[in-house]
Amino acid sequence: MNQYVIGVDVGTGSARAGLFDARGSLMSSDARPIETWKPRPDYVEQSSEDIWRAICEVTRSVLATADIAADAVSGISFDATCSLVALDQSGEPLSIDIESDPRRNIIVWMDHRALEQADAINAGGHEVLKYVGGKVSPEMETPKLKWLKEVLPDTWSRAGKFFDLADYLTYRASGTDVRSLCTVVCKWTYLGHEGPNGRWDMKFLESIGIADAFTSGCVTGDVRPMGTALGRLTDRAAIELGLTRRCSVGVGIIDAHAGGLGLLGAVWHEREGQDLALLETALALIGGTSNCHMAVSREPRYIGGVWGPYYGAMVPGMWLTEGGQSAAGSAIDHVIQDHANYARLIEDSAREGNTVYQLLNDEIARLARAESLASPAHLTRNIHVLPYFLGNRSPNADPYASAIIEGLTLDESITSQALRYYATVQAVAYGTRDIVRAMNEAGYSIETMFVTGGGAK
Repeated sequence: MNQYVIGVDVGTGSARAGLFDARGSLMSSDARPIETWKPRPDYVEQSSEDIWRAICEVTRSVLATADIAADAVSGISFDATCSLVALDQSGEPLSIDIESDPRRNIIVWMDHRALEQADAINAGGHEVLKYVGGKVSPEMETPKLKWLKEVLPDTWSRAGKFFDLADYLTYRASGTDVRSLCTVVCKWTYLGHEGPNGRWDMKFLESIGIADAFTSGCVTGDVRPMGTALGRLTDRAAIELGLTRRCSVGVGIIDAHAGGLGLLGAVWHEREGQDLALLETALALIGGTSNCHMAVSREPRYIGGVWGPYYGAMVPGMWLTEGGQSAAGSAIDHVIQDHANYARLIEDSAREGNTVYQLLNDEIARLARAESLASPAHLTRNIHVLPYFLGNRSPNADPYASAIIEGLTLDESITSQALRYYATVQAVAYGTRDIVRAMNEAGYSIETMFVTGGGAK
């Protein structure tokens, strides 16, 4: 019998699954949307039950589409956004919502409610901060945990488990509480380079007031590299996923890091051998709601305002440098949707069977032809955008930075909308340029970018 594996990818807006044969060929794929709540400015929440429902639907769908028997699937694993999942002491969802909505037990990665807690941590001058670019971000888990303890003490006292989302999914599937080296090094300040298996800096966790989550069993110290076998699916998970108990579960990974791992091998395309030095000349750009800029090196590189260096968090035995733009695709979509022409654009898109992006791209091309421009870039010479709708993650590490659009007029036509959209695309590109420059000034020699995700469209 042929053997197959399933990879599940949980992004900000949807859960996706791909069914692959043993040679890595994609047999089928599918996606389902997941629900998001935004009860207050900077608050973004999701439900682990809703995400698991979407995952079960897509795994069953890819089997049916490819006409593959459930017992032919020998392995499954998950990547996911670095969102914080809370369970109570019975293993049920524990609300993180101010209004105690029982469905909402996930603080999404892009949630910035913990700004004050991040500031308090950063004021401490802790040694671990050198491994996160000098400052923790409110998008990381330690400020979120500190916020929960300070603002929702009853929730904190009832907590049984706190997970990064990818680790929750492997736990839900296998019943084994193991944390991915990727998730805890990148988002929880785990020191993966110290000792044989890394360690938590308990002095740091005590000083910021959340050590009890790590001594009570809410967060385990059992940390393993990505892809390590955890065991087989539980009876319940096998039934829900439409698979069998013979299917093994592997340790998961953050979604952007899975993308980086999948892309960087292309640096060796049509080259003999696998010279690790070549990896330091390439950047993996994973584009979506946010942008992540992944580079690896053989020695740690400390770059102020750029996350890392993270040991073993993406490529085994190498240090990861992670730049990022918290608002990338979301910034572009916001600018499109915030224009007076948006309703008309949606109608034209439905009528013509094109995406809104294609219609806007077509308008930019038309304008460039009308002005006989060699490059359409000059069309936006009078419109300037700072796309910091969710702060600046890299290289300034300023979560308080805000967006600016300069050059607005009363024009409500598609021309005005297209120019504003194009200026935002350019602004996101300039931000990537700033990140690459910071990396190269710190010792990288990046000359190639491999790009995937929504931004590649």
